[in-house]
Amino acid sequence: MNLSARNPIALAVLATIALFLIGSTFSIVPETRQAVVLRLGEVKRIYNPYKPNEVFGATGAGLKVRIPFFDQVVWIDKRVQSVTMERQQVLSTDQLRLQVDAFARYRIVNPQRMYIAAGNEERVKDALRPILGSALRNELGKRRADLLLSPERGEVMTNIRRSLDRVAAQYGAEIVDVRIMRTDLPDGAPLQSAFQRMRSAREQEALTIRAEGARRAQEIRGQADADAARVYAASFGKDPQFYDFYRAMQSYRISFAQQNEGETSAVLSADNDYLRQFRGR
Repeated sequence: MNLSARNPIALAVLATIALFLIGSTFSIVPETRQAVVLRLGEVKRIYNPYKPNEVFGATGAGLKVRIPFFDQVVWIDKRVQSVTMERQQVLSTDQLRLQVDAFARYRIVNPQRMYIAAGNEERVKDALRPILGSALRNELGKRRADLLLSPERGEVMTNIRRSLDRVAAQYGAEIVDVRIMRTDLPDGAPLQSAFQRMRSAREQEALTIRAEGARRAQEIRGQADADAARVYAASFGKDPQFYDFYRAMQSYRISFAQQNEGETSAVLSADNDYLRQFRGR
């Protein structure tokens, strides 16, 4: 009779020990994770570290060997992660209090530094969240509220990402993107007050535009009248007799025109100088 038949319990114990040794010696590193190998608390090696523009399937993932009982593996996500900021109140330069929700996307690019500085990924998120809020308040506090709806919004996001990236580098992370999810005015009286200020500002801006338009129109009209007078003077100056005839005809048309669909009568002497144009040359 063989050993398995004589002592099945011993065989089961040996099989369990063998499986435990195999599990402690070999580790399968997936494509989506980085493995930091610690030996007595000290970083010895890193499997499947992040590399820019690497090809999926040609990374350092796969079956890896470690020393059982001495080597410990810390797993770090290799994919892009996100940290959401709690709603922040921001005071813009036009004295509007805004309620802002934002988030940032980041990736662990230096797992060794991340482990030394934070220990795990959750601590990285906890460290980045207040920095994101501070950078957001500092940047939005330099601008008017309406600029968040303009193309300048992209510049604001770029500046926040740069500020956050400097802090993230201390934890072995790289900021991929920063976005504002929502921007609201506070409810109640502050909201109505903000609407009133915005309405007053737009009305004042409209009055300024109208005044500027009226001033420009007056300048253009005055310049046009001056140009017309100069053209008339240059034209009629070439033939003073024709100019005298033309002005007399205009005067006759106005003086002898019918008023209120009635008749106009004028009693003048035949030799009156006003009627000289009727006498001919």
